[in-house]
Amino acid sequence: MIKTTVLYGHPTDTRAFEGYYAGTHLPLTEAMTGVARLQLTRFLPGPDGSAPTFYRMAELYFTDAAQMQATFASPEGQIAVADLANFATGGVTVLTGAVER
Repeated sequence: MIKTTVLYGHPTDTRAFEGYYAGTHLPLTEAMTGVARLQLTRFLPGPDGSAPTFYRMAELYFTDAAQMQATFASPEGQIAVADLANFATGGVTVLTGAVER
């Protein structure tokens, strides 16, 4: 299994981010075929009360690397990736890896 992780930096306006994320971006992401699983996380302060490094995380799972590449190369995948610039004012970090367990 292959996983693409999208880490969102802290947005300049969290209400605007959340509204756009839920109302516009997630429907675009859910329209992508080939995603075996989508997991979303909103980070909280650490046990010591420290602010989290990132604001949110999206994890997209694929059966294999070919499926991941096909999904992101599809028109729906390209639209979802291009949409990041419309709301991710805190920036994004994208990582891809092979799930071992």
